[in-house]
Amino acid sequence: MTSVTSRGGSADRYAHHVSAPESRSDVQRRLLSAATRLFAEHGFDRTSVSQIVEAAGVTKGAMYHYFRSKDDLLYEIYARVLREQTRRLEALAASGGPVAKRLHSIASDVVVSTIANLDDATIFFQSLHQLDPVMRKTVRAERRRYHERFRGLIEEGQRTGEFRADKPAEIIVDFFFGAVHHLAYWYRPSGELSAQQVGDHFADLLLDSLRPR
Repeated sequence: MTSVTSRGGSADRYAHHVSAPESRSDVQRRLLSAATRLFAEHGFDRTSVSQIVEAAGVTKGAMYHYFRSKDDLLYEIYARVLREQTRRLEALAASGGPVAKRLHSIASDVVVSTIANLDDATIFFQSLHQLDPVMRKTVRAERRRYHERFRGLIEEGQRTGEFRADKPAEIIVDFFFGAVHHLAYWYRPSGELSAQQVGDHFADLLLDSLRPR
């Protein structure tokens, strides 16, 4: 699903002035950046389209050329992070080598990328219940596919004997991602641990818990 859409009227006129891919990307980036900041400051429901376009320095026509509504902006704030995490998961999963090594890399990566986009993820989960029902269903399905691919690696290791098989893979996945989603409540960039260190610790704990007893 994409939140980019095309409309007539002022949006079409604006498109003549924003023809280069770099310009289109910049407008979208500015809109997403402004929406993220305003949603954090005022909440999704108390932020108006007028506030977003003013903060982004674009017209309403420009916004509606790329995003149909605030819901599209909220969806894209999270979806762009999930798309990148999925792309990296697929690349690491297909990289070859022992499943334990691949799973460790993926587990560390999802923690690091979550921390790098912590504000986006936090805003989204706080406002998820306010998202359009169709979009909410789409996001949950996309996140579920990511978790299923992650679970598939655990099940692969259980089949080969690299991982313990006495605990359901689904429970292990839920436990791990529960900790990942909790990062927003305690992680601070100014703290003693870097994002990479936290990612490595999370991955170490996951692999330790999977070691055959």
